Amino acid sequence: MIKLSAIIITLNEEKNIERCLNSLKNIADEIIVLDSFSKDNTKEICKKFNVKFIQRKWEGYSKTKNFANSLATNNFILSIDADEEISEELKSSIFLISEENSSIVYSFNRLTNYCGKWIKHCGWYPDKKIRIFYKKNTIWKGEIHEELQFKNPVTEIHLAGNCNHYSYYSIAEHYKQAEKYSTLLAKELINENEKIFLYKLIISPILRFIRDYFFRLGFMDGYYGFTICKISAYATYLKYKKAKLLLIKQ
Repeated sequence: MIKLSAIIITLNEEKNIERCLNSLKNIADEIIVLDSFSKDNTKEICKKFNVKFIQRKWEGYSKTKNFANSLATNNFILSIDADEEISEELKSSIFLISEENSSIVYSFNRLTNYCGKWIKHCGWYPDKKIRIFYKKNTIWKGEIHEELQFKNPVTEIHLAGNCNHYSYYSIAEHYKQAEKYSTLLAKELINENEKIFLYKLIISPILRFIRDYFFRLGFMDGYYGFTICKISAYATYLKYKKAKLLLIKQ
């Protein structure tokens, strides 16, 4: 198995971080936690593990992750969020990686737990993520939905097994996040000079719900599937509504 530096960024993750760190045992040769001055017990929990715990002012997702990557001493990085854990099957797949090839990246599926239920539809699964990559060939870009970009061409290898993602512990948390991200996305629409027509405000949320609930089989996830699709449609509505209000204020 190749040597891996696991990178985690945190802010008030006492609910999740211990589970995440436990899942990295035996696969990460180094664990770096870059914390944005958490006010809960995140730091105390991390100190129970053999991790490099560093605190730094929040600069946005991409800048924070790129700085954390720069701290890694190994060539290959495993990027994982505090609310995720490596499943046993995925851990076995990672063990089989034996070649340190800078042109190869590794992806796996992410399975989300929503209020205690594993979500298999709604467009939430399989949620493929590239999370193992060569440090010097990779950079994070974007401020809301950050993505990996590669300086040189890469070949992607998909690993068996899921990364378990513990997203929301309550529906209220989901609504709160929708409010937050819809504001950021509205500003992004304005910055990209996208025209905000009235029909997008009305039609886009409806189309989003139809796509996720019917075509992406959200109905098969029962009550929580319906809830997810409803909140996703609502977030789409909020995004265009807030963008429209920003345009009016300009």
